[in-house]
Amino acid sequence: MRFPAAAISLAISSLILAVASAQPHFRVRETSSSSSSSYLTKEEHWMNQTIDHFSPYDRRQFPQRYYEYLDEFRSPDGPIFLKICGESVCSGISNDYLGVLAKKFGAAVVSLEHRYYGKSSPFDSFSTENLRYLSSKQALFDLAVFRQYYQESLNAKLNKSTDNPWFVFGISYAGAMSAWFRLKFPHLTCGSLASSGVVLAVYNFTKFDEQVGESAGPECKAVLQEITSLVEQRLESNQKELKKLFNAPELSKDGDFLYFLADAAATAIQYGDPDELCNPLTEAKKAGEDLVEAYAKYVKEYYIDYIGVDVETYDQQQLKKDKISSSSSSTRLWWFQVCTEVAYFQVAPANDSIRSSKLDTRYHLDLCKKVFGDDMPGPDVNATNLYYGGKDIAGSKIIFTNGSQDPWRHASKQTSSRDMPAYIIKCHNCGHGSDMRGCPQSRLVPKGDAKNCSSPDAVNKVRQNIITYIDQWLSECQFSGVSAM
Repeated sequence: MRFPAAAISLAISSLILAVASAQPHFRVRETSSSSSSSYLTKEEHWMNQTIDHFSPYDRRQFPQRYYEYLDEFRSPDGPIFLKICGESVCSGISNDYLGVLAKKFGAAVVSLEHRYYGKSSPFDSFSTENLRYLSSKQALFDLAVFRQYYQESLNAKLNKSTDNPWFVFGISYAGAMSAWFRLKFPHLTCGSLASSGVVLAVYNFTKFDEQVGESAGPECKAVLQEITSLVEQRLESNQKELKKLFNAPELSKDGDFLYFLADAAATAIQYGDPDELCNPLTEAKKAGEDLVEAYAKYVKEYYIDYIGVDVETYDQQQLKKDKISSSSSSTRLWWFQVCTEVAYFQVAPANDSIRSSKLDTRYHLDLCKKVFGDDMPGPDVNATNLYYGGKDIAGSKIIFTNGSQDPWRHASKQTSSRDMPAYIIKCHNCGHGSDMRGCPQSRLVPKGDAKNCSSPDAVNKVRQNIITYIDQWLSECQFSGVSAM
């Protein structure tokens, strides 16, 4: 989820729109697609949110940003679709497949910005001390409070007393949040969609790199491995010129530079653009050209210029900065969640790795201490999985979707080992969140058009199954009275 290709990078909603840092290093990173067609709405609304939901004494609040889209709403009893914003700036409600679903079901769409990200910060700096309230647990409670706040406001506006049926949506880390919300607050939603939902916190996430290689194919994988070897050699002989070649001279730490290069490759695979990565590299190999220069061309033209990645967000010195206005603010926030809750350390596998072997567990733990202080013990993934259940999550009426080409699929729910209803829909040859975003995802495809996906029929089949479940659960929810509180 950077979920951090650092972070998870495990994100676009603004993982797409804000190709955020969510690659865990989830994300990709923030870009500035501001076309009106990219959003259903960008009109800001605000509510007062509690800073610490778990303290019986602390009643401080902060302003939290949200959005609402009512053009398709079948007033007064239509459903409300809550789209969870993840680990990036939330600039509006993106015009992806959710807009199509809203029209089909006559739904209102609302979206709450994740605490600390964007304009929803409780404090005026992101010091390590101030980040103590940044967690998925606090963010889930934000969603529950917002759900109640919005429903009560709507009831007052429409002069009614019964609740609308709610359904929750999320992709990647936000997809995990969607599943966890249904798990922890089943009385507040009729169901949830967890698109590529990374519900399993993983300490050493070697399978991320392994899936990148598998999805790239043997020829491209071999070229990427050769490039990594050549880069490591040039780092020893002339690192200054090498980093300049990649427009990354500010990355003084070799580990940060190698992470940047690994993310650049993983991003094309993760978000449905493998040809942009593999075609020029395999052609350069066949032509006997300099592979490092060919990869540098891809990184500069695709990852930096087209995707809009800020190289500074890989610099640990920049990540230490606690000013909210810093260009690396969102990445610092996500790294904090990585270093405390979910890990997703994208370390190199022991054998047959694409990324450099220098990107090991020690690199990640050192980064956590370097950025947040020596007292940072590292992520407690066992506690996170104990709290949510990992892949044994026992929530009902949750749709889990994942793509076979998605590097994050190994942290998504793959199988069900419990008797609780699990609805797992796999998408053949699909990438991260393709069912909701369409393809490719480096720029938003309005209405999530699937025509550019490698398997558009597979995406459309998944979407038909999603519609079936949503229709069924909304009907059952209204009939059973779950929505009337």
